[in-house]
Formats: sequence, structure tokens, C-alpha cells
Amino acid sequence: MFAEAEIKLVDAEKCLVWGAGIKPDVSVLPARYFFIMAIDKNGQRYLESAPLNFQVKIKGNSPHGRCRSHVDVIDRGDGTNIVRYTTADWCDQVEIEIRYNGTQVAQSPYYVRNKVYSEKCYCPQDLQLFMLHNNCPNAAADKQIMWDLHSFKRVNFSAIRENLMKRYNQPESVSLCHYVVKQQQIWRQCYGKYTGFKMFMDSTLLALSRVALLPDMEFYLNLGDWPLSKKGGQQRTSGPYPIFSWCGSEDSYDITLPTYDLTESSVENMGRVALDMLSVQRNEHPWELKEDKAFWRGRDSRRERLDLIDLSRKYPELINASITNFFFFRDEEQKYGPTVPYVSFMEFFKYKYQLNIDGTVASYRFPYLLAGDSLVFKQDSPYYEHFYSKLQPYKHYVPFKRNLSDLIEKVQWAREHEKKVREIIHNAREFVEANLLPQHIYCYHLALFKEWSNRLVAPVVVMPGMEKVQTSYTCFCKEPQIKDEL
Repeated sequence: MFAEAEIKLVDAEKCLVWGAGIKPDVSVLPARYFFIMAIDKNGQRYLESAPLNFQVKIKGNSPHGRCRSHVDVIDRGDGTNIVRYTTADWCDQVEIEIRYNGTQVAQSPYYVRNKVYSEKCYCPQDLQLFMLHNNCPNAAADKQIMWDLHSFKRVNFSAIRENLMKRYNQPESVSLCHYVVKQQQIWRQCYGKYTGFKMFMDSTLLALSRVALLPDMEFYLNLGDWPLSKKGGQQRTSGPYPIFSWCGSEDSYDITLPTYDLTESSVENMGRVALDMLSVQRNEHPWELKEDKAFWRGRDSRRERLDLIDLSRKYPELINASITNFFFFRDEEQKYGPTVPYVSFMEFFKYKYQLNIDGTVASYRFPYLLAGDSLVFKQDSPYYEHFYSKLQPYKHYVPFKRNLSDLIEKVQWAREHEKKVREIIHNAREFVEANLLPQHIYCYHLALFKEWSNRLVAPVVVMPGMEKVQTSYTCFCKEPQIKDEL
């Protein structure tokens, strides 16, 4: 129990509050969120959890009486908190009240002028206006988008569609979908034996269409793991075909989207997805109590993962690694098994060091590892996700060779340089806050789609055989759209 004098060290009025969730009438996301930074009486920020919890309430009126809301306050253990909340279909006369030890924090209460609609309502804003309200950078400011599109300055699907399908319509080995967005309606036709992952792009486009007016466009989406539009070979004579993929590689032209996993966690934030970029930042395992080892769990989807098991057996004081499921190397299960039960991802952070090793392609757990309060070691790889180009080795993570030959050396280095390790962890979490939260995932899609649509030179038409993706919303905004006051 903290003494009364200690509790009052936090100066509620000096605390800082920022984030799009303070203006929920213009920044529409599945869960609105904002940040609180604890400041003491001397104007210095806390570097650990404040003695007491911040209390947050969402007040207002709704069709059902008082505004119904759900609030989650995430203590990050470094003096900052993430507050995320959802509301019912719509709320009016909304106030966001933040208190610490009974005292209003910063400029609380925050009054919201317009109605606040749930993201599940169909209330699309002008695309440029949505991007402005959510501080979305244009595509020209993102080097990954510009790099991915540099080979596709003008795209005429009328001229290449037939040859593209001849090249990639291979049902036993390739699964892809042809999408058309026309006047806010979404259409698709899928090809291949395994097309179940179309549900992720369906939900992404539907979610985006509820909050922004999408440009008319068409694109082909790779539903598989490996990038499709390979450099060299046939591409030298036919030119590269534009294919959207969730994973890029050094030897392909694929246009990289945020992964289906990261996008789903953004679209379903505070919904049915338990793991997301906000919740994983919760402070559950203080640094001082973490085990001084590198940790890894996963399936046998790459030979280096088996090599890691060898290393963990040779250096058990440095690495805790086990296979949870054998599929690719079943004939070697006796050597590298037995399998161990799955571990909750939040339990990974009981360890000071996390290992990120490729699966079939890039390991999609990487963004979540960066968000946690542990140091990430990342295997060198030809594969990448949409955000890798913004990362810097030894600033945001520690790299190790693809064959793991220097991994032990790197872990030993980390154990001897705690100050530098804590600095890298801090930088990684700042990177996540600036690039990988739900707002940024929405922004990336919209910036990419906006730029992509500008490069299409043929009319966008719904092709014969396409299936309409049914819209999904719980209410509809009939009021005039919010006007820009700038």
C-alpha cells in the first residue's frame, strides 16, 4: 500500500493526454484509443507505473439511454497508459473523463462536439478527409509503398489481365483473388484450391469502406505464403505482373500489404481477437522478474527452427526453445521432440529476450514481439512485412545470421549490456506506437489504395463471374458528413 504522500506525487493536471481517441467523432476506428503519461509534481515523467490507476469514463446519451461503452486501461509499466474504448451504435453529447486519485487529468473532461458513431456503422468520410483526421501520411512519404509501386507506374488490366491469369491460374499451387471496388461496392472472383483466406481481405475492405470512401480500383491478391511475382525468368520478357501479397521478398515484385494477422487484430480490436498491438503492451512481467534467457515456441516450418532446438539443448542456460507441432519434418520428430503445449503469447514476455525466426516466410509474430517489453533478436531474412524498411538493426532489434551461427554470441552480449538492451526495447515500443497501431494499419491500406488507383489507366469494371461481397454494418449515418474546418 502506498502512503498518501507518495500517491500525491503524480500531478494530475500536468499529466499528458494525446491520441486520436480524444476526437472520436472524426477519427473512427474499431476501438478508439489514446495515451496518458504520468507526470510528477516537478514536471518529470514517471518511468514506471504510477502508484494508482487512472480512471476513465465515457459519458453521453444513446438511443438506449446512457451511452453504452467498454473501457480498457492498459498500464505499460513505463509511466504511460493506453486507454481504448468502444461505444454502442452512436452516442451524443459525449464526455471523456479522466481522473487520477479523484482529480481531473490534463484537460479532462474532453467534450466531443458531434455524434460518435461505432465503426460498425456505415459512415464513410471523404478519403482525404479521413486521412487528414487520422494523420495518415500520403503514399509518397512511405518508401515501402513507393518501392513496391515503382515498377507499376501505369497499369492497364485490360491489356494484361488475360496473360496474368494464364501465368497464375494454377489451382494446385496458387490461390489468389481478383478484387474490384466500384462505387463502394466490393466484388471478387477467386482461383485455386485453398481460398479461405479471402475472408481477411473481405473484412478489411468492408471495414475500410465503412469509414472512408474508397477509390474505384482493381487488384489481384495472393492468398498464399510465398510471394508470386518473381524477378528474372519469364518476367524479363513479359514484365512484372502486379500482385498484392501479405509478405514481400528480395526476389519478387509483390506489392506488400500489412499481414492478414496484423490487419485482423486491428479490424477486430477489442472484439473476438484477443491478441492485438495494444493489449500486448500491457505490463504483466516487470523486467527485474523476467528470466535472463531467450525464448521461442512454434511449429517446425523451417530447418533453422530445428537447429534452434539443438542450440537450446547445448546452451539451456541461454535459450528456452521447443516445437509445438510437427508438420514439415515429421520424420525428425523423435530427434527434435517431444512437442510441448502451446503457451499464451503474453507468457513469452516472462523472458528478457525473444527470438524471431522465419516460418515458411516472414514470421508474422514480429510486430507483437516489438511491442512487448523484451529484446527482440531477428533472424536475417530475404522476406519482409510492410514495415521492415523503417526498422534499424541495433536500434529496434538485434539481428543474427540466418544459419544461427552468431546467436549464442548475441545473447551473451545482451546479458552483459543491460543499459543498451533497455534502450533498444524502448525504441522498439516507440516504433510500434508510431507505425503499427490500428490507426497506422488503416492509414497504410488507404494510402496504398489511393496511390494504386491513380496508376490504373483502364476503366474499372465488374467482370463476369464476380461475386459481390455483402456489406456489413449495424447502423447508418443519415446526417451530413462532418465538414473539415481547416
